[in-house]
Amino acid sequence: MKDDPVIQRIREARHQISAECGHDPRRLAEYYMKLQEQNRGRFFRRGAPSQRAKAA
Repeated sequence: MKDDPVIQRIREARHQISAECGHDPRRLAEYYMKLQEQNRGRFFRRGAPSQRAKAA
């Protein structure tokens, strides 16, 4: 398979983030959970629109 430059850039970014967290899985999970909380409104919820309305 030919190397995809976009995939390579994603891998580099993920590695850099992991390095910043000391390659510690717990710190990495905390980082992503904090990032998710900060960007709560930017993520999509799964499920049909009627299910999303019930969850809100």
